[in-house]
Amino acid sequence: MMKNVTIGDVPIGRGHPLALICGPCVLEDIDVALRVAEHVSKLCRKLGVGYVFKASYEKDNRGSATGYLGPGLHDGLEQLAQIKAQIGVPVLSDIHRIEDIAAAAEVLDVLQIPAYLCQQTSLMLAAGAAGKPVNVKKGQFLAPENMSSAVGKLRHAGCDQVLLTERGSCFGYNRLVSDLRCIPIMQDLGCPVVYDSTHIVRIYGIPSADPRGGEPQFVPHLTRAAVAAGTNALFLEAHPEPSSARCDAASMIDLGTLDRLLEQSAQLAQLVRQMEVD
Repeated sequence: MMKNVTIGDVPIGRGHPLALICGPCVLEDIDVALRVAEHVSKLCRKLGVGYVFKASYEKDNRGSATGYLGPGLHDGLEQLAQIKAQIGVPVLSDIHRIEDIAAAAEVLDVLQIPAYLCQQTSLMLAAGAAGKPVNVKKGQFLAPENMSSAVGKLRHAGCDQVLLTERGSCFGYNRLVSDLRCIPIMQDLGCPVVYDSTHIVRIYGIPSADPRGGEPQFVPHLTRAAVAAGTNALFLEAHPEPSSARCDAASMIDLGTLDRLLEQSAQLAQLVRQMEVD
């Protein structure tokens, strides 16, 4: 049976409306982050969608030693705390190392485990013991049923507020594909499922600042398909001017695209949930 998750005042799971985790890939400056958070918050209130702001204080998985890493733990958490207080929404960020967890848990409403760290036992146990909901991104190299290992580690550490995020699976080199069976399979592990369509469209091996490094035109198609398949929440990275973003510029969507896509998704989610009840 699915164990629903509550992040701040946002319920995610069976019997609840569609939720959205959304923001720029990485924190750049506070003005950009606040602009996105305010815009998306208003949109979600209008549509009846629960909203969690997302931006990473650090992006440790970069293709170049000189790639932008973000403001770091201290300055990044200050920005996230300001967004949380000023906009009134829960906040999420990635964590990469055990020693960051205590400070991160003081600010974040949900801790996120990056896909490439989803099998790091020590990190998972420490995150699970932090007293916060945890969102684990499924590794591109794992079958959905194999996420039972991550769930088991978190629950062993005392965490029963677990989200699992589908963000594509390896298909040869550099490209990901999405198997929508991942949604019900991971829900059967007892966790609400989040669907991340903006990372699926990245083309790895090409810098994210290069327009060839992503195919954001397919984000709406993937998103609507995931909602139709019954995802509990969406994960979308958005930016006021994606082409100028300092990380994942080639795969994020702009706020105008987000408006129409979320409106469609909310309507479709209501229909799907009604069908589930019937």
